[in-house]
Amino acid sequence: MSELKVGSHTYTITPISGLKNISRFPFSLKILIENLMRHGGDVEAGLTWDPKRKSDKEIAFRPARVLLQDFTGVPCVVDLAAMRDAMKKMAKDPKKINPLQPVDLVIDHSVQVDYFGAPNAFEQNAKIEFERNRERYAFLRWGQQAFRNFSVVPPETGIVHQVNLEYLAKVIFTDGKNAYPDTLVGTDSHTTMINGLGVVGWGVGGIEAEAAMLGQPISMLLPEVVGFKFTGKLREGATATDLVLTVTQMLRKKGVVDKFVEFYGPGLSSLPLPDRATIANMSPEYGATIGFFPVDAETIAYLKLSGRPKELIDLVEAYTKEQGLFRTDQTPDPVFSDTLELDLAKVEPSLAGPKRPQDRVALSNSKKEFRKALCEMVHGKENNLDPQRVADWIEEGGSAKAPDPSIMHHLGKIGTKAAVEFNGSKFDVQHGSVVIAAITSCTNTSNPAVMIGAGLLAKKAVEKGLTVKPWVKTSLAPGSKVVMDYLKKTGVLPFLEKLKFNLVGFGCTTCIGNSGPLPEPIGKAIKQDDLVAVAVLSGNRNFEGRVHPLVRANYLASPPLVVAYALAGTADINLEHEPLGHDSKGNAVYLKDIWPTEREVREAMKSVDSEMFKRQYADVFKGDELWQTLDVPKGDTFVWDPKSTYVKHPPYFVDMPAQPGLLKNISGARVLALLGDSVTTDHISPAGSIPEDSPAGKYLIAHGVTKKDFNSYGARRGNHEVMVRGTFANIRLRNQLAPGTEGGWTLHFPDGKVTTIFEASEQYIKEGVPLIVISGKEYGSGSSRDWAAKGPALLGVKAVIAQSYERIHRSNLIGMGILPLQFQEGQNPATLGLTGGETYEIKGIQEGLDPGKLLDVQAKGSSGIIDFKAICRIQTPEELNYYRNGGILQYVLRQLV
Repeated sequence: MSELKVGSHTYTITPISGLKNISRFPFSLKILIENLMRHGGDVEAGLTWDPKRKSDKEIAFRPARVLLQDFTGVPCVVDLAAMRDAMKKMAKDPKKINPLQPVDLVIDHSVQVDYFGAPNAFEQNAKIEFERNRERYAFLRWGQQAFRNFSVVPPETGIVHQVNLEYLAKVIFTDGKNAYPDTLVGTDSHTTMINGLGVVGWGVGGIEAEAAMLGQPISMLLPEVVGFKFTGKLREGATATDLVLTVTQMLRKKGVVDKFVEFYGPGLSSLPLPDRATIANMSPEYGATIGFFPVDAETIAYLKLSGRPKELIDLVEAYTKEQGLFRTDQTPDPVFSDTLELDLAKVEPSLAGPKRPQDRVALSNSKKEFRKALCEMVHGKENNLDPQRVADWIEEGGSAKAPDPSIMHHLGKIGTKAAVEFNGSKFDVQHGSVVIAAITSCTNTSNPAVMIGAGLLAKKAVEKGLTVKPWVKTSLAPGSKVVMDYLKKTGVLPFLEKLKFNLVGFGCTTCIGNSGPLPEPIGKAIKQDDLVAVAVLSGNRNFEGRVHPLVRANYLASPPLVVAYALAGTADINLEHEPLGHDSKGNAVYLKDIWPTEREVREAMKSVDSEMFKRQYADVFKGDELWQTLDVPKGDTFVWDPKSTYVKHPPYFVDMPAQPGLLKNISGARVLALLGDSVTTDHISPAGSIPEDSPAGKYLIAHGVTKKDFNSYGARRGNHEVMVRGTFANIRLRNQLAPGTEGGWTLHFPDGKVTTIFEASEQYIKEGVPLIVISGKEYGSGSSRDWAAKGPALLGVKAVIAQSYERIHRSNLIGMGILPLQFQEGQNPATLGLTGGETYEIKGIQEGLDPGKLLDVQAKGSSGIIDFKAICRIQTPEELNYYRNGGILQYVLRQLV
């Protein structure tokens, strides 16, 4: 340890700058090594990092803090509340149960765009949000009062990642005595936005977040680090959004899944910090664990702009320079596992879509690419028709030569129009009509340049007499209240409102599917004529069905382009050569006529100052009148409402003894699901809307909830009764026990009855029969989701046998007391002749379980007995402790007792 004097303060730090061979390490890796040193981890593993080979070294990372959003955060707080109840039942002090690391929860995922295009849209949406979520909010408000180290940012304040960037993040943490890097994990994949500020942090599932909250380390492999070099500067007309779509496309092509990406090179000095945050935000879209920008002069300037205290700013600068973590243009390039390079001057205006964020389309080519995609969506490959051929024909506008009949047939379908009458207007909606135009998502609403750019474009459009088309649902959902301050101060807000981009809420809206209903006549026309409607949003995700179930083509774009497409009303347009509309004199108005110049944007941005940030964040945890007047239970333990359908006491600690019992073999087990390869956490974990005829829907109806008030699985994550009924219920799940079905179906044995997975589980639990899941390769791939492990545990699953696992999901299974086993090389259910109808014995557990131990498995079926060995995928002594205790929560609770 050594001392660092900053002003009148002296801090204790863990020095890393003098470590052997570390000077040319990537900055992000240096921060991991400091973390290992400070917590007594395997420093040698970090120091032996070799850029030329993939490491198999597992390290224990301990983040300085945890960040939650409300969908994923509620179940974390539910578990903490249940742990307090368990402490009280064991005659211990429940107040001992608190997060051991600082935890911030930002309520941002619950606002929906029900009202839009009107001055009162914000107030109306906020009122409905509180009506829908009152039970959840009262519970979180209780948590805010009851737990130490736990803060809640109330609803209608901002989006979690933008609030983190503008206020919560410290860059360098201090407890008054010690100073160390601000690191975090968050229960949202776009936690990586904070990498733009020089903070190492990424998204995890709820179980890892709970572990971190309770002082447990996060196990991870020492990462490969890919360097992305920037040179030059963005040209006139190119935005940060265009840059991030280019970067996303390049990195997806490169292949950076499970790797760190670190940006370097002289081009960084021309990138404002909000541009960096935009790029870092979309790290999940290019597949990296993080997208890191080192601290430099621009970082310090942003800390000043956002109103951080001078003492903190001085500490950040002094600490990073002392530790070799401060970048300048003279800093030698770090050594990376691999590199790629981009000249910023080559970035051009772009969109991404219609279904994936990595599918960048140059604006100049957008019309042709849309028509190609439209052909594929409307016709596919039927009759061997080449969609490109049809697109080319349309692009050419016909020719003297008559096309073959198949092309004419398909052109007829593409020209489908539906007459609509709405709001006093009559118009046609057709393929390509833009029905949603949303300035939304922390990705871009944190960036003053593109937000003010959208406002300036709106101003010029209004002055030219342009209006938004009547079929477009417009919305403005900034990620913080600071945005509204500078839109007002620059004078552009009235023009956005004139184009019906009225404020609808401060939170995640269109980007996560909270776009709200389309006007009924427009939705009806889309359904009746099976139209390919379009959404253009300034978000980060555009997967089919995510933005709105009726919108099949979704494009990511900069906020100015969102406004432009709302004016055009269609994606079937070349904005570089075709007019957006006509002015009052009938003259054509093109995008170039209203696009703001870089100078205009730069001048307007002078209105953004630190006082805006200081004012809006002065009482950030206070909330409005709706929040303050919530009826909140008092006391150290939560008063559970037995009638609540949102927040229920989970059963994890019911009848839990003070000491864990002896491990036992798994005997007489039945297979709940026999699955194939690449079963993702989306297949396992409940998500999206709740079908009325599903077990979860029937549960809600039985408890007096009408279909219109179902809300989503995400909003009901604090109710295990709803979530367990939605586990393995994904409509695309294929359980080989019930061939010919899709969704949550299985067979109950020994009677062979076809039933839902939940109902079969209920019957097995009554019969005292333990359950297993058998799967192929890559079980649990995709995003880390806590309910992908919690749900199976509550269904009675005691073990999973798979060919291979996604690393984090394997860990999550252990965290919920489920034993992950792996078939030996060359074996799988098919080669072993397993049908799933057998009774299973898993032996060798009670004799002594060790990481990697081979266990004997015996499957007794109608055709005989199949014996094989499976590998225990518990990998560390710590994981073995979790499993012995029945899960990580039980382990931590017993440690605290």
